Amino acid sequence: MKTHARHQVQRQPDRARYDRATAYAILDAAFVGHVGFAVDGQPFVIPMLYARDGDALLLHGSIASRLMRRLGDGIEACLSVTLVDGLVLARSHFHHSANYRSVVAFGRAQALTDPPQKAAALARFVDAILPGRAAESRPADRNELAATAVLQFSIVDISAKCRSGGPKDDKADLDLPHWAGVVPVASRYGAPQPAADCAAALPASVRRLVGTAAPEA
Repeated sequence: MKTHARHQVQRQPDRARYDRATAYAILDAAFVGHVGFAVDGQPFVIPMLYARDGDALLLHGSIASRLMRRLGDGIEACLSVTLVDGLVLARSHFHHSANYRSVVAFGRAQALTDPPQKAAALARFVDAILPGRAAESRPADRNELAATAVLQFSIVDISAKCRSGGPKDDKADLDLPHWAGVVPVASRYGAPQPAADCAAALPASVRRLVGTAAPEA
C-alpha cells in the first residue's frame, strides 16, 4: 500500500503549497483555528484563538481544560485554518466553489510552566492579534498566570492549499443564460464600542486597526 506524508495534499494537489512562507502568511492573516486531537479513539475538533511565534503556535486556556491538559501531555495534534476570499458562482450547481486559503499544521505541544515565560507568551499572544495592544493593557498577574495554561505547539509538518480565479464551467454550459463569476468576501472591523464603564481615550492600536484618526490636542 502506497503511503503519503501526513501533510501531503491528495485532492487537487496542484493547489498545494509546501513552503513555510506561504503557510505562515495565511496563519498570520487569521487568529482562529480548529485544533484536532484524539483521546482513547474519540476524535475532537475545538475552535481556539492562536498566535504564531516563529515555528510554533501559542495556545492558551483554563488549567481545567481537557484539551489543554491532553495537548500539554505531548500527544499528536493538528491545527487547521481557512480564509474564504470569494464565492465562485458557476452556470451549473456542480462547478460552484469558493476561493480560499487554508493551512493544516501537524505537531506536538508542550506546556510553558515558567511564570515569566508564560507572561511573555501571553503578551505575544495579545500583540499578535492586535499589534501594540500589550503595552496598552495590564500584564497577567500571579493568580491569572496560575489559572492559565499556555501551550507552545511546535510545527513539525505543514501544508497550505489555495484556490483563486473564476468558475470552471463546462464548455457545453457557456451559452446558458446564467450569470457566472466571483463575489469577493472580506472581513472588516466596525466602529469601536467602548465598555459602559470606560472613560479612556481610544488607544493607538485600535485607531490603527479601524483607520480612525488620532484626536486633536
